Amino acid sequence: MLSPNYYLSLFCINYSLSLLLLCSVMKPAMEKKQSLCGFLSLLIIHLAIETSAAGTPTLQQLNRGFRASFDQSAGSFQPLLSDPTGIFSFGFLQINSSNLDLAVIHLPSNQPVWRALPGRPAKRSGSAFLSFNGSLVFSDQNSGVLWSTPATAGDRVVLLNSSNLQIIKAAGPIDVLWQSFDFPSDTIVQDQNFTSNASLFSANQRYSMRLGSNYLALFMEFGRGVEEPMYWKRTALEAKNQIVAGEGPIYAQLSPLGFLGLYQKENAPVDELSFDSFARGITGFRRLTLEADGNLRAYYWNGTIWVSDYKVISELCELPSACGAYGLCSAEEKRCGCIDNRSHGCLAADAGDLCGSGNDDFWVLRRKGVDLANKEVLGFVKVESLKECERLCKRNCSCWGAVYNNASGYCYEMDYPIQTLLEVGDENKIGFFKVRITGNHGGRGGGGGGDKVRKAAEALVVVGVLAAVTLAGVAIYRLWRARRKTGERADGSMVEGLAPGPYRNLNSSSFRSIEMSDSFRK
Repeated sequence: MLSPNYYLSLFCINYSLSLLLLCSVMKPAMEKKQSLCGFLSLLIIHLAIETSAAGTPTLQQLNRGFRASFDQSAGSFQPLLSDPTGIFSFGFLQINSSNLDLAVIHLPSNQPVWRALPGRPAKRSGSAFLSFNGSLVFSDQNSGVLWSTPATAGDRVVLLNSSNLQIIKAAGPIDVLWQSFDFPSDTIVQDQNFTSNASLFSANQRYSMRLGSNYLALFMEFGRGVEEPMYWKRTALEAKNQIVAGEGPIYAQLSPLGFLGLYQKENAPVDELSFDSFARGITGFRRLTLEADGNLRAYYWNGTIWVSDYKVISELCELPSACGAYGLCSAEEKRCGCIDNRSHGCLAADAGDLCGSGNDDFWVLRRKGVDLANKEVLGFVKVESLKECERLCKRNCSCWGAVYNNASGYCYEMDYPIQTLLEVGDENKIGFFKVRITGNHGGRGGGGGGDKVRKAAEALVVVGVLAAVTLAGVAIYRLWRARRKTGERADGSMVEGLAPGPYRNLNSSSFRSIEMSDSFRK
């Protein structure tokens, strides 16, 4: 079935051609009218082309029995369902040259405001399809079901002008069985409630946003059993309203007025994060997105572009991985480096922990003048010395490193793979970091010192010393045997002809200078 836009575009084109024909037969005295006719005709042709370009057949609702296959010739987005205003559309979104997802798109900007995010990657192929028979099911003929909604008794799917995708039951009073607003991906939009049951995940799945009992926070995501470390936190100030215990969890809502409010009930907020455009009468559509660098940014649509008017982290070096794994960020010089001073790429990123068999093959990199950007939200213990701080981490196989403040005695342990550190001028702040050899194909770099590498070197020294002592003993024994045969006195007694030199050499300064340091073990 062809959409109304298709017929409208045909009408516009036919009308403009008729108008051009009429103008061409007009008398020369009508030059001004001809100019007007030409202008109107070009305008109508332009509108027809625009209408035709946006005229991919889309529906206003999906009913039971709906099924649509992915069209590989559809471009980056294949619309299947439109909201009443034509501003938002739901359909197949091509993520890259090989993957596919379901998404709600802001059409004027082609910006996704919601994605399904299947548990398994959906391959970009003609075998992918979407069906609705009470629940939305995204499948592939080769891989089976990739994603589905829990609702199974829905009558139709609609897309509201707020960008909210809903499955509703139409019998009797309309009942919303499922909605995309309850399952955001990396974005929330204006008037959308973000609850304590939901999480935002950046598009690369490396960062998340969640609500606590009285705060909003951002976390790093490492998977594989690593507890998510917090790197930004906003505790409710409770200036206009108080959080009442037992009255339910808090939720967040993005206001069209230009602020993110934290609420417990539908009255005054318990906290507000005001944007640059707050109370300035801006009416553009708003969104709040957790981006791939870990920053949370607010935008409004001005009719042409998205304008950023807020970000929770203002300094580049305060982002969790601004310079990558084992990176070093200088806020003063606005540059990135590496903890071990290498100039051609830092040590490779790692994952998981150092627990279990075969996971203790690592060495330690130390560096003075470093600090943690997220130390304000990271736990610490007060210890007496750097050695004690190191010992705490050495005994903990979940610990990847620590930063010790020699002035305060605070020891900040990092129970997650090392990310970017801050470069500071205070050498009282000392960091040491574990580097897994098997997980870092780059091996040991310059500028540090590693206990594992040192241990290997010490072992070689020990072997060398033992070999020298053994050879000396063999030589002495042979000399003793020779002198025993020829060194008899006149009275027949035997003289032991051991030369004292080798024994003095074993006690010489060169041997005494070899010291074995403690090896690094958990």
